[in-house]
Amino acid sequence: MHQLDTSLRRVAAQDPDDLARNLTGWEQVYDQITCGAFAGALDELHLPGVQVFRERINQAVHQVCRVRPGALWFGLPLELDESRINGRKAASASVMARPGGSAFELVTPRDHDIFGVVVSRELCEEGAQRNGCEEVLGAIEGAEILRVDPAARTACLRTLASLLGEGGDHAGASIEEAQHCVVDALLLMLGASSIEASTLRSEQRRRAIVAKARDYLVEHRDRAVTIPELCEHACVSRRTLQYCFEDVLGISPVVYLRRLRLNAIRRTLLEDGARGIGRVAAEWGIDNFSQFSSDYKKLFGKSPSAYLRSASRGPDR
Repeated sequence: MHQLDTSLRRVAAQDPDDLARNLTGWEQVYDQITCGAFAGALDELHLPGVQVFRERINQAVHQVCRVRPGALWFGLPLELDESRINGRKAASASVMARPGGSAFELVTPRDHDIFGVVVSRELCEEGAQRNGCEEVLGAIEGAEILRVDPAARTACLRTLASLLGEGGDHAGASIEEAQHCVVDALLLMLGASSIEASTLRSEQRRRAIVAKARDYLVEHRDRAVTIPELCEHACVSRRTLQYCFEDVLGISPVVYLRRLRLNAIRRTLLEDGARGIGRVAAEWGIDNFSQFSSDYKKLFGKSPSAYLRSASRGPDR
C-alpha cells in the first residue's frame, strides 16, 4: 500500500515566483511588497484527491491565485497573520475559502504562515454523505471568509500538521485513510461555522477602483503614471484612492504602484535576462536608472544584476 512519506515534498525558494510555481496544480503570480531579501518555504503532501500544504514567507506578498477546477480551497492562516482575501481581512479563528477555476487575490503579511487544503468536490460530497452533513457544502458556496469554532479549527490544524510530518500519528497512513482524515477534519470544522458569504457593495466598489488603477498602470507601463492621472481615470478623489488601496491591499497607491512595476521588471528579467536590465526597465517607464537600481535593491535585497546572477544559479534545495 502506498504510504504518505513518498508523497511529501519540501521546497525552499529565494524568489517569489519560484515559490509560487512549486505549489502543485496552482496558477499563481506573487508580487513582493515589503523590502528585503525574499525567503519562502513550502511543505506539500499531494494526493489524488487532496492537497495539503504549509507555506511560510518572510515578506509581505500580493498574490493572484487560481486552483484547479473541480476543487475547493481552504486557507488557515496561523495566529496574528492578518491576510486579506479579495480585499477582506481574515480575522483570527477564521478560514478563507474559494472554489477552483476562478482567480482570487491574497495580500499576505510579513512572516506569513498558512496551512492550505485543496479537496476535490467529489471527495467533499462523499465525505458529507458519510458524515450526514450535506448542508455544510451547500452553505459555503460563494463564501470567502468563514468564522469557525476555535477548538475545531485547532483540531483541523493539528491533523494537517501531522500529515505533513510535524508529529502526530499519521505517518503510516494509507492514501485513502489520509484523504478521509482531511475531509472529515474539514467538515467537522466547517459544520461549526458562521459564514460571511456575500461581499458588501462598498467592498466591491473599493476592489473595482483598485483593479481599475492597476490595469491602467499596466496598459501605460511605458511611462510614469501619476496619482492625479489615476484619480481622473478612476473618477475618484485622491483621498478615496488612498483609502481604497489601504483597505484592499494594506498599502498606499504610491507604494503599491512602484512595487508592482519593480516586480514586473524582476519577473521579465528572470524570464528573459538577455534583453538587458536597462531595456526592460525603460519598457516600464523607468527613466532614472540610478534610482531604479536603488529601489530594486531596497525591495529585493539585491541589485538587479546580482538578483539575476543568483537566480541563474537556482534556489537552494
